[in-house]
Amino acid sequence: MSNHLFDIFRSRMPKPGRLLMRTDDGRVLTYGDMLARSAQLAHALLQLGVEPGDRVAVQVEKSPEAMLLYLACLRAGAVFLPLNTAYTLAELAYFFGDAEPRLVVCDPARVAGIDALAQKCGALAVTLDGKGEGSLADQASRQSPDFHDVARGPDDLAAILYTSGTTGRSKGAMLSHENLASNARVLVDYWRFTSDDVLIHALPIFHTHGLFVATNVILMAGASMLFEQKFDAGRVVALLPDATALMGVPTFYVRLLQQDGLTREAARNIRLFVSGSAPLLAETHRAWRERTGHAILERYGMTETNMNTSNPYDGERRAGTVGFPLPGVSLRIADPDTGRPLAQSEVGMIEVKGPNVFSGYWRMPEKTKAEFRADGFFITGDLGMIDPDGYVHIVGRGKDLIISGGYNIYPKELESEIDALDGVLESAVIGVAHPDFGEGVTAVVVRSPASTVTAAEILNAIAARVAKYKHPKRVVFVDELPRNTMGKVQKNLLRDTYKDLFSISSPAS
Repeated sequence: MSNHLFDIFRSRMPKPGRLLMRTDDGRVLTYGDMLARSAQLAHALLQLGVEPGDRVAVQVEKSPEAMLLYLACLRAGAVFLPLNTAYTLAELAYFFGDAEPRLVVCDPARVAGIDALAQKCGALAVTLDGKGEGSLADQASRQSPDFHDVARGPDDLAAILYTSGTTGRSKGAMLSHENLASNARVLVDYWRFTSDDVLIHALPIFHTHGLFVATNVILMAGASMLFEQKFDAGRVVALLPDATALMGVPTFYVRLLQQDGLTREAARNIRLFVSGSAPLLAETHRAWRERTGHAILERYGMTETNMNTSNPYDGERRAGTVGFPLPGVSLRIADPDTGRPLAQSEVGMIEVKGPNVFSGYWRMPEKTKAEFRADGFFITGDLGMIDPDGYVHIVGRGKDLIISGGYNIYPKELESEIDALDGVLESAVIGVAHPDFGEGVTAVVVRSPASTVTAAEILNAIAARVAKYKHPKRVVFVDELPRNTMGKVQKNLLRDTYKDLFSISSPAS
């Protein structure tokens, strides 16, 4: 048996000397380098006791080495578990306890705190890089550049990515080799990627968009990347003449439109601009076309499914829609309660089925069962409709989810932290329209009697508890939260009340 996903990448590789990536600090990595260095890292993983099926948790800054570690995990038969670099130690403690990784890889600056957490769950903590002996990169440097890949089949796990639910408890989405391979194959074909393409890669690689969409598509096409550690609008504009494609979140495009250097001439060599991870405003779509002459291609995916739909490569890329189901993906709109399929143009729950859809949630069989229909369709939690022309529209979310700057934020987690603070009686966290981030996290707070707690005090108190991207951009104080007759907070009323909050320049109160 072969190593399913990596063998597919290998079969589509160009010549070893062909460029795979160029970094923002001038480093160059060829496909031959990728094979040799991922082999060395795979040897190092085995020497550290990693066996097929073991989880390797990784919280490191974006780098070529981090991407190579993902490939090394595939080759070693391990399960890659990327973690957001913004996660605090309190958040990491849950992931380590749930996933029980064999190995935790982190940056040198965080190794002390992470090592203590890793020991509690029986894991070994190592740094990816760093001066002196002991880092994973140092151990790998002494290994052979040849490696006999561990046999892995289509249904074996390749990765676990954590996503959350409205209860605040994170769930590990289990993604198989074929889940990832099938989606990358389809996207290469649907978006017309070839070995001649050069992608500006400015996305994080702990997220499905930057790791499994961007990176896997490039490897599957035998193409190249301009590998940026982080998104910088000025740098991206400067790189446009050297590239053929850009994948980003709506925030990228909003900020690029603020650059004077973004012109039709600057974008002349780009054949494809892709946006996802959050809704793209129709006005951004129109402004981009007017400024560059290109129509952004918007698509729809999830951690659990990778990509489900896409606007067409040829044909109308309709603003405000996410296009059509991708080849091999079945999509329907159903009644959220009964699962009964709804007629065209009716709004209901988006449900999907296909080889891209994950196998379930890690060690949560009951939750997995609840999220799938009897006929195998996955209940996405997103509300949508299909118009008469077949375009899919996402009109809302059944799950209480906020997407800000392309990141998923789950209100219950923040509410639990805020409600535990002295001076707070209760809170409701909502997302409202934000011109830069798509949605701005907003905390609506009821103070305890006689409390004078301020917005600054609340934000300071949660700073060490939750990742910065989750922090409220505004804290609003009210006398009471609106509730229905069952006592449930009516967040729809709060969203309506504060829908224009971020068009007002008043400070947090």
